[in-house]
Formats: sequence, C-alpha cells, structure tokens
Amino acid sequence: MTAPTDGKPRCPVDIDLIDADTFAEGLPLEQFATMREQAPVFWHEQKGSWGDGFWVVTRHKDVQEVSRLPEVFSSYERGALLHTGPAEDEEQSLQMTRMLMLNMDPPQHSDYRNIVQRAFTPRTIRNLEGRLQEFADEIVDRALAKGEGDFVKDVAAELPLLAICELIGIPAEDRTKIFDLSNRLIGFDDPEFRTSPDDAQVASMEMYMYADGIAAARRECPAEDIATKLLQADVEGGALTQEQFDVFFLLLSVAGNETTRNAISHGMQAFFDHPDQWELFKKERPLDAAVEEIIRWATPVMQFQRTALSDYVLDGQQISKGDRVAIYYSAANRDETAIDEPDTFDITRKENEHVAFGGGGPHFCLGANLARAEVRIMFDTIASRMPDIAPTGPPRMLRSMFINGIKEIPVRYTPGGKQ
Repeated sequence: MTAPTDGKPRCPVDIDLIDADTFAEGLPLEQFATMREQAPVFWHEQKGSWGDGFWVVTRHKDVQEVSRLPEVFSSYERGALLHTGPAEDEEQSLQMTRMLMLNMDPPQHSDYRNIVQRAFTPRTIRNLEGRLQEFADEIVDRALAKGEGDFVKDVAAELPLLAICELIGIPAEDRTKIFDLSNRLIGFDDPEFRTSPDDAQVASMEMYMYADGIAAARRECPAEDIATKLLQADVEGGALTQEQFDVFFLLLSVAGNETTRNAISHGMQAFFDHPDQWELFKKERPLDAAVEEIIRWATPVMQFQRTALSDYVLDGQQISKGDRVAIYYSAANRDETAIDEPDTFDITRKENEHVAFGGGGPHFCLGANLARAEVRIMFDTIASRMPDIAPTGPPRMLRSMFINGIKEIPVRYTPGGKQ
C-alpha cells in the first residue's frame, strides 16, 4: 500500500474506480476483496475534481453506517452521483440535480418521498401482482413466438417497463421511448448508447419534454396514477412546479425500470452460469430466497456518493468536513464478514442481509417491494413456461462505473411446462 504524505491510506491495488473501462467486463471482485481486507476505507485521488478525490467505503458494516447517518453524510451537499468531470461542471449541474429526491436530505427528502410512498407499499404491490402476472405471460408469449433473441430486451426490460409505465401513467405503447431514453441517461459512458458527448443531457431534456406532455394530459384528465398524485400534491405549502414534476418523473421512470431490468438480466445469467441452481429453482421454487440472492448477486447500482457535513471517524479513518464518500454496495455485498460464502450463488440462502437496496436509512430503495415482485413473478413464469431457455452466446456488459448492467444476452427460447 502507498504511504502518502497526507496520511490518508490509498487503494492497495492498482485500479481507477471512476474509469468506466474498469467495469467494462464486469465487477472487479478480486480487487474489491483486497480493498475490504487491507484498506476498507481509503482515499481515491481524482485530480481536477472537487476536493481532488473521495473516500471509498467497501465493507458491509461501514456502508450501513454511512447510509444511516444523513445528518453527517449528506446526499444534498454534492449530490448522490459520483461526479467524474471537472469541479466547475459539477457546480453548474447541482442546481438541477438537487431537485431530484435522490439528492435530498431529511426533512425535505421525507416530504417528497411521502408523496409516492403509498404507490409502493407491500399491500399496493400485492394488489398489482395479478397485472404483473398478465404482463409476464404476454412477455413470454412474445419471446416464444420469436424462438430466439436478446433476453435483456425481450424479457428483462419488459416487465419493469410495463409496471412502471402503469404506475406512473405512461401509455404502454410509449415504453420503448422510455427504454431508449433510460439507456442514454444511464449508459452515457458506453459508446453504444452515447450518440454525442452531451447526449445524456439531451436525453434528459427529451424526458422532461415528454413529462410536460404527461402533466398536461393529467391536468386535463386526472387518473389513479403517480403522475396525478404528483400534480395534486402539496409540498412545502404549494404544488410542485413543472420543473420539479419533470425531475421527479425522470427519477421514477429511469430508476423504476433500469435497476430491475439488470437484476433480472444478471439473475438469468447467474442461472446459466450455475445450471444446478436453475434445476433446483425449477424443481423447488424457493421464490423469496431466490429473489434476494438474485438481487444481491446483481447489485445493479454499484455505488452512491455522500458528503461529510462534519468531521467523522469511520472504521478508524478520519473523514473531514466537506470530504466526499463513495459507498460501494457491489463490494459490500461480497463481504464475507456479513454474508457467508458471498461468492457462491445460492438461491436457498437463509441469511441474506444484502445492501443492494441501500444500506438502510432514508434513501432505502422506494421500489424495493415492486422490484422483488417483478423478479419473483418473471422467473417463476420463465421456469414454468420456458424452462429450457438456453444461452446462444456470451453476455455483453454495460461500460459504466455506476450501473452494473448487461446490454445483451443472446438466448434460445424453448417452450415447455405450462402453456
């Protein structure tokens, strides 16, 4: 390990965590293991950025500690996304990003979250399950009719898209538009999704324009959906502005489909890589345990950023007020001090305190109940109706330092079981 003059420990391996190429072939699991063992909290240099770097947190208990102390570790101060550009660019973007619930702290965050909380309660999701099953059957019907194709686009992306469109109030026929915009917003580090250096910004403006249209339609004709709830909400003594509605709409649209899409994609690939687990799943259907293991294994969001509002000692390291802190869920979910044999894909795992939905605290994933239901219903349906699904080529990973994504899984859809 380097012995820097500032006294801050550095990464014990040669790795750049803000370079998307580091993750182009998947998670650097061996490097994460070394970090957890030798320097679980270390300083990552980022020359030219705000503060010239950030702290990296890789252990399960430390990720939870940071997540549960919003009064110390702020999402609002510098935003929740780990900024990779010059400090002046970050400063300019903060004004807009701070309107995202993702980048708020309590009590403001609580006020906004309460607007849509009821749409994601266990009871609400249970009432939605019949509709989710209909969607899943339709998705499998279309896949079987094709015979072969891309599992990510044909199956994994479809159920989360249809579900979030139904909840928000987006016409089902527009789901392809939301899918494409999400790819451009989240996959801007991947050349396949980036049509210009500034296309993520262009895509966000296109999403805002689409949201304007949805808002106009709901003002004209209210419905039982989240868009209407947002427009009718009273926040801080008044209604949401159009700009606030737009950023809320963007967050729900993207977060509501991108993460679960990748959980389903990683889950299918994990079953391909561990055929014994697929046979066990088809035979015994340990649904709830399998869902948690799939989500842990996938950990679609690799990390989020917080900023220290005061000095704080974390796992023996002195964090100074103003320091940025990146909490790596993808590393924490392979922490053997918290999860037994974490590098084993085990769909019968009984103790599974993963942090794929966040490490607790106010930013625990709003859509966790919906995501669990979608993963459970989709794999239950695949196992029943096309149990012999098989890969026809290797998966292609998303080039991103933020989302642990799979772009494509070539497969053959083989019918069987209940039709």
